[in-house]
Amino acid sequence: MQLHNKILIGLAAGVAAGLLAKLARLDWLMAALVFVEPVGAAFIRLITMIVIPLIIGSIIVGAASLGDLRKLGRIGGKTVFYYLLTMTTSVILGLLLSNLIRPGSRIDPVTRDHLAEQFASQASAQLKLAERTPSIKDLLLDIIPRNPVKAAADFDLLPLIFFSLIFGAAISLVRSDDARAAVLHFFAGVNQASTIIIHWVMQLAPYAVFVLIAVVVARFGVDLLQSLLIYAVTVLLGLFLQTYVTLAILVRVFGRINPAKFFRRIAAAQLFAFSTSSSNATLPLSIETAETRLGISKSVSSFVLPLGATINMDGTALYQAVATMFIAQIYGVPMDLGAQLTIVLTATLASIGAAGVPSAGIITLIIVLQSVGLGARVESGIALILGVDRILDMSRTVVNVTGDLVCAVCVGRSEKAMNLPAEEPAPVAAREG
Repeated sequence: MQLHNKILIGLAAGVAAGLLAKLARLDWLMAALVFVEPVGAAFIRLITMIVIPLIIGSIIVGAASLGDLRKLGRIGGKTVFYYLLTMTTSVILGLLLSNLIRPGSRIDPVTRDHLAEQFASQASAQLKLAERTPSIKDLLLDIIPRNPVKAAADFDLLPLIFFSLIFGAAISLVRSDDARAAVLHFFAGVNQASTIIIHWVMQLAPYAVFVLIAVVVARFGVDLLQSLLIYAVTVLLGLFLQTYVTLAILVRVFGRINPAKFFRRIAAAQLFAFSTSSSNATLPLSIETAETRLGISKSVSSFVLPLGATINMDGTALYQAVATMFIAQIYGVPMDLGAQLTIVLTATLASIGAAGVPSAGIITLIIVLQSVGLGARVESGIALILGVDRILDMSRTVVNVTGDLVCAVCVGRSEKAMNLPAEEPAPVAAREG
C-alpha cells in the first residue's frame, strides 16, 4: 500500500476516533487518546531530529555540485521571485474573498464576546510571544549567523541555510581535488545517512497521524467550528483556490506537468503536512518526494525546498489577510484601499519571517493587525479565532508545502534539472519493507 494511502487511513481513523470520544462522551476513549498522545509528539521529534543534518548535508552538496556561482545566483533569484509572487497573490486572493463574503459581518456580538472571553488567556500568551518578534532590519541582519553551530542548536534555519550555501559555494572553488572530494564525500554521507533515518521514521507516520488527529478532534470537536463556520470556510476556500487553481496553473504552464499527476505524486507530503502543521517537519518527506517522485535534481531540491520551508508561506499569508479583515469587520473598523494595500505588503513580509512550526501564523498575524491600526483589538481579535486556528493551521501548512514543491518543479524545469519518472515510483514505506 502506498504511503499516502496509509496516512489517509490513519487520518480518517483519527477523525472518527476523536469525534466518537467527543460526541459520545466516552471518557475511556478520551483517556486512551491522551495516554497515546506522546506517540505523536515522539514522531514529530524524530522527524524534526533529522532536519538539521539533512539541510546541512543536502545544501552543501547541492551548492558545491553546481560548480558555478552564477548558476547558484540564478536559481536563487528565480526561487525568491517565485516565493514573493505567490505569497503576494495569496494575500490578494484572501482580501478579495474577505470583501466578497464579509465573514466578520455575520458574527453576532454575544458570540463574539463569548469567544473572546473563552480564549483570552491564550491570546494574551500569544501577544507576549509577538512582542519578542524582531524588526525587519533585525530579521535581515539575523540571516547572517554569528555562530552557525548556535543557529543549528536553536533550530534557526534561515541563518543555517545562508551559511550552508556560502560553505558549499566555497567548496566548489577549492583548488585541491583531494580536499574538495574529501569534504564533499563527508557531507554526501551525512545526507545519505539522514535519508535512511527518514525511511525508518516514515514507517511510523500512519500511526502518528492517527494519534495527532484524534487528539485534536477529541479536544475541540465541531462546536467552535460551527460558531466561526463562515470565517473558517472563507479561509479554507482561499487555500483551496490558491492550491488547486493558482499553483496548478503554475505547474501546468511553467512545470509542464499535468496538475492531476503532480498532486497525486505529492499526496503523501500534503497529508503529512496536514497532520503535523509543520513545514519543517515535512521537509525531509518534501525532499524525498521532489527527488524520487518528481525527478528534480538534488542541486535544485536541496536549495529550493529548505529555503521554502523557511520563507515561503502562501497559506499563512492568505490566512493573515482573511483573519485581519474578519477582525476588522467584527469590530466595524473600515479597511479602505490604503489599509488593504498595507495588509498585502505586511502580510507578505511577515510571512517570510514565520517559522515553519505549528501556530507560527498567529504570531505574524499580530504584526499585520498592528500595521493597520487594529492594535487595540489585537488581544480580543486573536482570542476570537484561536478556537479554529488548529484546523486552519493544518490546512495552510498543506498550501505552504505544496507551494514549495511547485517552486521546485518550476525552477527544476527552467534549469533543465528535472526528469519526471514515467512511472510513479514506489513510496518510501514500500521500498523499506
